[in-house]
Amino acid sequence: MLTVDRILHLARACAAPCVAGLLASIAVPPQPARAADPGVTDTEVVIGQSITLQAGKNAYGVAAHQGMKLYIDQVNAAGGVNGRRIVVKTVDDENRNATAEANARKLLDEGVFILFGAIEGGPSTAVMKVAAERKVPFFGPMAGPPALRRPYQEWVFPVRAEHRDEFRALMAWGKSLGLKTVGFFHVDGANGKEHLQNVTLIAKELDMQLVLSVPFKADTSDTDLDTMVRKIREAKPDMLFNHGSAGLYEKLVAKGMKAGATTRFVAVNSGSSQIARGLGPLAQGMVFAQVVPSPWERKREITREYQEAARKADPKAEFSYGGLEGFLTAKALVMGLRAAGRDLSRASFVKALKGSTFDLGGVKTQYTSTEHVGSRFVDLSMVDRHGRFIH
Repeated sequence: MLTVDRILHLARACAAPCVAGLLASIAVPPQPARAADPGVTDTEVVIGQSITLQAGKNAYGVAAHQGMKLYIDQVNAAGGVNGRRIVVKTVDDENRNATAEANARKLLDEGVFILFGAIEGGPSTAVMKVAAERKVPFFGPMAGPPALRRPYQEWVFPVRAEHRDEFRALMAWGKSLGLKTVGFFHVDGANGKEHLQNVTLIAKELDMQLVLSVPFKADTSDTDLDTMVRKIREAKPDMLFNHGSAGLYEKLVAKGMKAGATTRFVAVNSGSSQIARGLGPLAQGMVFAQVVPSPWERKREITREYQEAARKADPKAEFSYGGLEGFLTAKALVMGLRAAGRDLSRASFVKALKGSTFDLGGVKTQYTSTEHVGSRFVDLSMVDRHGRFIH
């Protein structure tokens, strides 16, 4: 083997170019490569997703998942992100918190890069618990609980606006019509109590009054709903809205309207299409908060992009709020991965997100070192006599 002493000896008998060649031939011990984070190879990045599909019965979850797949498929077809194909490992949490937590642990044990795109408040909060424990980013939970944002959650990066923003938009709209009293339909649990506190604070800000709290449990029966309707008719809130549980709220609204309740029923975005479809003519005039633009209009770049991608994949594709939210959330994920660069790691991903503002095409998200807001976009839609949403 050539040593430095040997080279110096040979240098006396050879010109400078010769020395350069000899120096290049010195044996250099191989340097260990940086161990990549789980889920990252030279050709792909594997993302883990626990999402509420309920074997296809959760319409919003299915639509959101299809929208995510639509965006990621087109990115992969164009070469992926920084040369890597995105692979999403998806498992169904059946809208059960314990299942979502177990799914998140299993996905991380199997070596996914990050956690991504849960829906529903309970399951999303359960995934957040695992992300914080394992110190792994959880990007794009499509849910609005305060716990995903406050206190500051270092590892959680929401995209959509939280329910508090939806509540404020609905109540401000009600106040503009002269409505003064509010009722709130919420889960009988920690998340529901946090939402109730927010509604109480917003009512105070807007000089309105919360006159009725309607808590529900997972096993709420038709008899329970009848009791709730009686309470609504007695308290007579000018308006009443929910924070999720679309199927149950749909039943409550139908029973309330058929019983002659004078309350104006409105709702948050979750399951808005399902509620409108299920209520049929009863839905006419109902107002919903939406956390994405109208998927049928073409006013914003993100909507045009979504429509064109959907039609390219299927000329007969039906647009939906869930589909657009999934598409938009996947686009935010890709922008974060792209900003992290070719030397992808969990640390570089988090660093790229913090201090970043992403324009997703008319909807902006923002993350800082002390607050992971995501988007504050909220729009209001109304169901017309044909069952269509107008903005």
